[in-house]
Order: sequence, then C-alpha cells, then structure tokens
Amino acid sequence: MPYLALLRHGQSQWNLENRFTGWVDVDLTPAGEAQARRSGELLAASGVPFDKLFTSLQTRAIRTGSLATEAAKLAWLPVERDWRLNERHYGALTGLDKAETAAKHGEQQVKVWRRSYDVPPPPLEAGGEFDLSKDRRYAGIHVPATESLKLTLERVLPYWREAIAPDLKAGNNLIIAAHGNSLRAIVKHLFNVPDADIVHVEIPTGNPLLIELDGNYRVLMRNSSSPRRAEKLPALPA
Repeated sequence: MPYLALLRHGQSQWNLENRFTGWVDVDLTPAGEAQARRSGELLAASGVPFDKLFTSLQTRAIRTGSLATEAAKLAWLPVERDWRLNERHYGALTGLDKAETAAKHGEQQVKVWRRSYDVPPPPLEAGGEFDLSKDRRYAGIHVPATESLKLTLERVLPYWREAIAPDLKAGNNLIIAAHGNSLRAIVKHLFNVPDADIVHVEIPTGNPLLIELDGNYRVLMRNSSSPRRAEKLPALPA
C-alpha cells in the first residue's frame, strides 16, 4: 500500500513577521531551515522508501522539500513542481501585518477572511507590488486575485487527480512539500472532512503527516510523530 507524506514548509520570514504571505515568494528563516531538516530526519525514521517529491512553485516549499530530502539522504528523488500546490492567495491582505489588519478591520471580519471555507478576502489590486501576473513562472495561467479555501481546493484537486493520484495508484510513495492551505485541501479530500470542520484542521510545520492509502485512495492510517499534533489530526473516514 502506498504512503503519502504531507510536509508543510518551515517558518518563512513573513511567518516570523506575522504577515499574510499567500503567493509572495518569501524564503525560509534559519529556524525554518532547521524545521525542514528535522522533517527529513523524521521521514528517514519512518522507514518508508519514498519515490518522488512534489512541491509548489514557491521557494519556501521548494527549499523545504530539498532540505528535508537531503536530511533523509533522498536528495536524488525526482521532483515535480506545480503552481496548483501554491499557498492560498490572500488577495488584498497580502503583505499586511495580521495584528494590524485585525485592528483596522476588526477581529471578527479578519477571522471570516482567514477561517471561513468559502469567503475570500478582498481582491488584490492589479498592477500593485504583489501582482504576480507577469511573473515568468506563471506564464500562461490566470493568477488569482484572491482565494478562499474552497477556491484553493478547486485548483489543487485537478492536479491531485492528474499527477499525484496516478503515481500513488502505481504504488509509489510520495512526499508533498507545500503549504498549510494547499495541504489542507488534500486532507479535506482524503478524509472527507466537512466544509465547516476543515478550517480547524492543523497541518503540522516541521512534522510530516504520514498517510497510508489503499488502492482506491482510502486512508488506512495517518500518523504525526508529535502526540500533541496527532490529537488534532482528522479522524479516519468511516
């Protein structure tokens, strides 16, 4: 039965500064690099013979995957990168300090933007500092101006079905190094998590979520090496 390891990127500079990051390409902090290496050590300790690494097109996920596989002595793994594994786009909140945003708009409104399943933040202004529509890595695609978790899932799932699921069907053990919300979308799909509950699911940082699947992508087992975090994992599907 194939295994899937979901690996959330380590701390980024904007995580440290408490800013909404989304699609902005922010690198890891030294602490984030250490978290990525520790993730690799945990992957190695799992004993699973991984076959391939998937990442988003964002540096913090790419470097997390690279540092983790190096630490696991798996630097040779083939890698596939795709924009559909990118973090959720935070629209006009991008770059803003989270505490200052709450003070300006009210904690309840910011909570709705951050934690509701289908309510996106206000859209990012075209042509602004964080408009990535002319970024070469996104040539030929429509870069969103904002996303809810629902919209994030709607771009992640087609990639799951076209690229990731066939690899699992072939029996390959996979690592996905990505982001809190793109990984949350995968968890929602695999565990059949209700819309109202998925926003409360925690995707561990620096602590791989290891999932064993059967041939029909049904979850047989899920495990986090941290007991505290394991308590917050979604229940196995009935």
